[in-house]
Amino acid sequence: MTKKLVSILLFLVAIAHATVRSETIHIATNETEIVLQTAQNGRLYQLYLGPRLSAAADYNHLLPKLKSKSDGQAWEAYPVSGTETYFEPAFGIRHNDGNQATVLTYVSHTVKQVSPDVTETVISLKDVVYPVQVKLYYRTFAKDNIIESWSEISHNEKKPVNINRYASSMLYWKRNRYFLTEFSGDWAKEVNMSTVPLNFGKKVVDSKLGARANMLVSPFFTVGLGETPREHDGEVLMGTLGWTGNFRFTFEVDNENNLRVVSGINPDASDYTLDPGKVFTTPAFIFTYSNKGTGKGSRDLHRWARNYQLKDGKGDRLTLLNNWEATYFDFNEQKLNGLFAEAKFLGVDMFLLDDGWFANKYPRQSDTQGLGDWQPTTSKLPNGIPALVKGATDAGVKFGIWIEPEMVNPKSELFEKHPDWVILLPNREHYYFRNQLVLDLSNPAVQDHVFNVVDHLMTENPTLAYMKWDCNSPITNIYSPYLKDRQGNLYVDYVRGLYKVLDRIKAKYPNLPMMLCSGGGGRTDYEGLRYFTEFWCSDNTDPIERLYIQWGYSQFFPAKSMAAHVTSWNHDAGIKFKVDVAMQCKLGFDINVKGLREEEQTFCQSAVATYNKLKNTIFNGEQYRLVSPYEGNHTATMYVSESGKQAVLYTYDIHPRYSEVVLPVKCQGLNPTASYRVKEVNLMPGKNPDEAVNGKVYSGDYLMKVGLDLFTSTKLHSRVLEIEVAE
Repeated sequence: MTKKLVSILLFLVAIAHATVRSETIHIATNETEIVLQTAQNGRLYQLYLGPRLSAAADYNHLLPKLKSKSDGQAWEAYPVSGTETYFEPAFGIRHNDGNQATVLTYVSHTVKQVSPDVTETVISLKDVVYPVQVKLYYRTFAKDNIIESWSEISHNEKKPVNINRYASSMLYWKRNRYFLTEFSGDWAKEVNMSTVPLNFGKKVVDSKLGARANMLVSPFFTVGLGETPREHDGEVLMGTLGWTGNFRFTFEVDNENNLRVVSGINPDASDYTLDPGKVFTTPAFIFTYSNKGTGKGSRDLHRWARNYQLKDGKGDRLTLLNNWEATYFDFNEQKLNGLFAEAKFLGVDMFLLDDGWFANKYPRQSDTQGLGDWQPTTSKLPNGIPALVKGATDAGVKFGIWIEPEMVNPKSELFEKHPDWVILLPNREHYYFRNQLVLDLSNPAVQDHVFNVVDHLMTENPTLAYMKWDCNSPITNIYSPYLKDRQGNLYVDYVRGLYKVLDRIKAKYPNLPMMLCSGGGGRTDYEGLRYFTEFWCSDNTDPIERLYIQWGYSQFFPAKSMAAHVTSWNHDAGIKFKVDVAMQCKLGFDINVKGLREEEQTFCQSAVATYNKLKNTIFNGEQYRLVSPYEGNHTATMYVSESGKQAVLYTYDIHPRYSEVVLPVKCQGLNPTASYRVKEVNLMPGKNPDEAVNGKVYSGDYLMKVGLDLFTSTKLHSRVLEIEVAE
């Protein structure tokens, strides 16, 4: 580019800036508002984010704030690298000429009413020097108080460009203090909640694991604005990324104590090569602002998820019996037919066949072989899956099946035939996680293969009622034979390939319930849950640990999306305690039913029947977390039905201390003027309910202000109370 041409361009830019008309853009739910405005330099800035103001004229008082900020420290809506951005940018690019700077200026914006409660605002930005365009999308859900934010990046340069930053969202806050709650752990110890102060500098929460991206840290967070996040009061930002892959949240406090929150795909090892005319769409950052604590924020997220995001969000869920802990890999057709009868005895809806049913050259007798060869093992199942479906149907239950179609064992026919379908380094020693490798879903041929695993099962067995989709390995040996010289695209294109497969499955089998499993909670994101009715929270089914795990996931996900099974884990806990914990979510059993005592079997039967009576309130009601397990030796949670006429209250004594002082459990969400009858349910055979509360009638006001004495000094003790309006 000649000096003369550069001078002309700069002159034109100066004229454009001098004549630009200020635009103010309001993005709002019924409770929360973002205000953006263009400045004299043509760029777009955030003026306000917080509670919606009652008087529209009050927003005029915000306008002078923009002029008082220097360019380098202004709250630019989508700041770029390479210019005067002093802090973490949202966007970075390397142009055809090697230049790494971009200045995005406002072009236009549109507002579309998607439905009575959903509004979409699209803001177009462009670089006046290079043919690069960015569109910022904001979708607001008025009644649910949820905002989605994402971006679209495109260009018309002569050759592909490299984008090295591509955030979905940039948000700013001005408070005296900030506190971050993150959710971290590992296999069997997911979503441990910890809160730390955010001080000057950057705190990054991210994943680099690829397929099983959430194994060590979950893609959601809470920021306390001014104070540590609290359940029932205080200002909080709660955010999550809809992306089943690597993510990054950057929390940066600057020299003026402003907080920047940058959310999106993790760009680490993912400098993306973008062709001219193609559009790079980032995943949605989903967030809510609450000035009534995390409980209010969670209820807004739950309601939004059921209404708009979760597959079959308003529908029912299937109770089930899984065979894993009863048989592991050791089963045959005869043994499974016996388990169908046990499922019918329990009263659950379905039997779920887990791992170990497939492969012949390398039969699946352990996790070391067979993965990828999705033909029934003839020595175990000589009549194939159709005979099992028929056997379950004859027994009076539905039939579901486990698959792990994205993965392959090196000891398999699939790997022998198609080593080029596997993400695998061509020139280094191979590393295996759980004896397996990841198939390359950036490759359309592999996408077809994975789709065909499901399609063949469903075509052969049209009444197959459920699939548990597992994913036990992160991406290792990171190289795609298919992408060749575009290895930076792998992490992104893998996830996009997965979505292409899931879109095909959902289009052909729209009513097929599916569980999103990833060696436990290795995949817990809302874009994945567009295709799955529920997710597997953890392989850890110890009921004590599950109280913490379910508490953590409930911050962002509704009860009906969280699968919880009764198992043999923790021999100190009785069957009632285990069932009462699992009943908070989507109930299942993974236990040797015949190994239970007769009274335990009878109790489980009764518990399934009780759950069926209560589950509409659990699934579709408002959740109130009353007493946190993190704050003592007891915990309590309740659900209130949509009508407000029924509530279910769970209380748990975990490890009470000798002579400790316990406080009453105060309910929430009830009508203070209504009268409620309290009934203890889900009791062991021969066990009488607590006469101190059972059958008593209280006002909603009393239950919320005074509460009930429900905690005890008994270790691993639990109660389930049904609270109904007294007619």
